[in-house]
Amino acid sequence: MSGSEQDWLALRPREPSPSQCCGGGCKPCIYDVYEKELAQWERAKAKQDKSLLTEKREQVNLPPSHPGACALMSSNSVLNPDTFTAFSVSSVEQLTEDTYQYKFELPGNSSLQLSLGQHIVLRGVVNGLEVQRAYTPISPGNAEGYFEVLIKCYEAGLMSQYIKTWKKGDMVFWRGPFGGFPYQPNKYGELLMLASGTGLAPMLPILQSITDNEEDETFVTLVGCFPTFDKIYLKPLLQDLARYWNIRIFYILSQETSLEKLPWSYQENTYTGRLNEDLMKTIINSCRRRPFVLICGSSAFNEDMTRYLKAAGIEENSCFVF
Repeated sequence: MSGSEQDWLALRPREPSPSQCCGGGCKPCIYDVYEKELAQWERAKAKQDKSLLTEKREQVNLPPSHPGACALMSSNSVLNPDTFTAFSVSSVEQLTEDTYQYKFELPGNSSLQLSLGQHIVLRGVVNGLEVQRAYTPISPGNAEGYFEVLIKCYEAGLMSQYIKTWKKGDMVFWRGPFGGFPYQPNKYGELLMLASGTGLAPMLPILQSITDNEEDETFVTLVGCFPTFDKIYLKPLLQDLARYWNIRIFYILSQETSLEKLPWSYQENTYTGRLNEDLMKTIINSCRRRPFVLICGSSAFNEDMTRYLKAAGIEENSCFVF
């Protein structure tokens, strides 16, 4: 093989491994980015013109461990779906034994300008293996100078091993945004939000957009499913939201057996056990208007909720699954 041929092979984009796909249905997916860059490389090679390989391609393919990655990516201060951008961790707050709230700095008073419910993709490297996962910021999409994410860490999770090393000042790589729920004020009479654990994340920006808009008279019923009372995230924020005239919040605690030890302010709107078909019907019947349903949780949770909703007369065209 000639030296020239070796040079071109060294510049060929690397095919992503399965662990590099977050599974969140991103457009473009990392495999889409790879196909685009491979076609670009093939055109450049056919013409023997390396100038056709733009800096953007090199930026995407630099691993975080590469000495030049931080300099290249941090210079791009705008969140981009094709390339990773570095953001600095400004604070770490542990909410429960396994869940953390991370705050990241944005340059100046810039904003991610996310649409409601959009997610962004995190990239990490663990034991030489690149991993990507999708997370939905819980801060308002137009928050200036910062954004926040809610992350549950799993003992055996590859990405969790990386996340648990974060400390203030660390640079973390994100790309996006993707997805989202096309919400319009007053489009729905009532939103029924079904959230399991960190599935609460995409619901919060939507809730806050409704409470921040005096013209939006949409009713909201949020049902948060958690193991125990101590594992309910962001209690002060949720309690503040529940004070609005059009917001109701229920809690379903699967591992609690009694409500007696809960603060009195929670007892009336909390159920023990799991959210099952009968309880779903009770909640839907208590809605003030025919609800449009938003669902976010594990795949098993999402499937169960869809089945219970259908039994209660809510069809798929009246549901949105994050």
